[in-house]
Amino acid sequence: MTTAVMRRGLGVLGVAIRAEKSIFSAAVLSSALYGVMTVAAAWALGWATDHVVLPAFRDGRITTGTLTLGALLILGVSLLKALGVAGRRYFAGVMQYRMQARSRRDVTRQYLRLPLAWHHRHPTGQLLSNAGSDVEAAWAPLAPLPMAVGVVVMLVTAAVAMVITDPILALVGFLVFPAIAVLNLVYQRKLNPLATRAQQLRAEVSEIAHESFDGALVVKTLGREDEETARFQAKAGELRDANIAVGRVRGLFDPMLEALPTLGVLAVLLIGAMRLESGAIGSGVLVQVAYLFTLLAFPIRALGWVLAELPRAVVGYERIQAVLDATGSMEHGAVELPGTEPARLEVRDLGYAYGDGEFPVLREVSLEVGPGRTVALVGPTGSGKSTLAQALVRLVDPAEGAVLVDGTDLREVARNGVSDAVALVPQQTFLFDDTVRGNVTLGRPIGDEDVWAALRLAQAEGFVSALPSGLDTRVGERGTTLSGGQRQRIALARALVRRPRLLVLDDATSSVDPQVEARILYGLRDAAQVSTVVVIAYRMATIALADEVVYLDHGRVVDRGGHAELLARCEGYRNLVTAYERQGAEREALDAEQAEQEEEVSA
Repeated sequence: MTTAVMRRGLGVLGVAIRAEKSIFSAAVLSSALYGVMTVAAAWALGWATDHVVLPAFRDGRITTGTLTLGALLILGVSLLKALGVAGRRYFAGVMQYRMQARSRRDVTRQYLRLPLAWHHRHPTGQLLSNAGSDVEAAWAPLAPLPMAVGVVVMLVTAAVAMVITDPILALVGFLVFPAIAVLNLVYQRKLNPLATRAQQLRAEVSEIAHESFDGALVVKTLGREDEETARFQAKAGELRDANIAVGRVRGLFDPMLEALPTLGVLAVLLIGAMRLESGAIGSGVLVQVAYLFTLLAFPIRALGWVLAELPRAVVGYERIQAVLDATGSMEHGAVELPGTEPARLEVRDLGYAYGDGEFPVLREVSLEVGPGRTVALVGPTGSGKSTLAQALVRLVDPAEGAVLVDGTDLREVARNGVSDAVALVPQQTFLFDDTVRGNVTLGRPIGDEDVWAALRLAQAEGFVSALPSGLDTRVGERGTTLSGGQRQRIALARALVRRPRLLVLDDATSSVDPQVEARILYGLRDAAQVSTVVVIAYRMATIALADEVVYLDHGRVVDRGGHAELLARCEGYRNLVTAYERQGAEREALDAEQAEQEEEVSA
């Protein structure tokens, strides 16, 4: 272990000690009690040898009082020692789990604070690893730390007791400790890089596993099972080899570290027997010193446990700090967006680019949407529609320009103010493994009457009523028990139940039947709580329902106006929407032809 790693590792421990001063103090005091009582046990054994065991062998009898005193002495020391062990383990565990919980909360809060652009640059598996294995690794040394600090007391107390009892035997015993210290140092230098590599590989295995599970549909439909299995197997094999390498080092050094104290005990017994025979010491002294020496090896091992965990702790802590120190979190103002009426939306010269400005997707986008109006955003793939939708609900902040709701820049709105007034139904629907009610309310205190009203407006009331348990039906992970259209309608109800003043639909009804989609849009207009609606649409029937159409291409607003107007004057718009219609008509014709063929075969 390098000095730099040692210094950073002690710094990590210092963070925990400062955060949990009282718990750490209680753990160290309990460990100190254990250490002192362990040394006291050696004195108790020596006293019992001189006053109970030897008189019993020499005289053939022992008084009841002496026997009772010896038993009470050993029992009392044992009980105090057990109390120290229990307290040390309890408080050390509390300290470790508190720090893990605090770190996971801090990392999760930071994930929520950081903008979507930051999340785009970091894979989900890595984020899970930061909040999981990295947190555990960072605070792993806290479990043996109080013990290591407490046994220093035992080390000093035992060493002093040995010197006081018999300096010559103490000197014989102390000769073994330089060898133990050197062996332990070599052990740590061999083990630390291997343990650090194993920790890194755990994170990589986690990333691959999450990616494979998250992309299960792609893996299965494209026949990638063998390739994904091989990819995971290769990385898991590296982790296996790293763990085996760690096990080999431990298997080599652990017996040697166990053997050296034993050799020291033999040396003490050999010299002690010679001194006992010459009458220089008594039997109780020899028993006491030999027992104390066996104890002295243990504190060095305990310190080694802490040192062995420090490199992994440094790696885990620094990976956590990389998240906590990440910049780009969204700042919030103090302005509220009061009212229940439909919002007025304005976009001024908005520009946005991914990859630190390397990939611009929006350029000087400007538009206005009056309260209660429905505007359709139309454009070819890659024109920036979804990015604009994210900017409208402040998932991303524009590099240039501004998004204003009721004349207020969204960057000046107080925390949670945007989500209280604006709702987004994204293109990719996500449902939790929860009930229908839970997926609509997301924990808010919303009554079933309002939930059913939102489902009715989203044209989801019928199929939800037909579910086995209605609102209490669990939909499975990501809503796997529902169809794509059903998932989209529940996601729409989730937004509507919040009565948003501005509703942004990012192709949110693409899996819904066109007739159902038309009823949804008509329903939004006729609802008691009318919203300003911005919808990203592809179907001509949907676009025609909008009050105004904004046509985007290459990140710019090319034209805007009514659907019929754009069909007449904008060639790009006309080619795009008629292409969608032709594609839809061809698909319907193929479906009809296939149905006819199936009927002929069955006939």
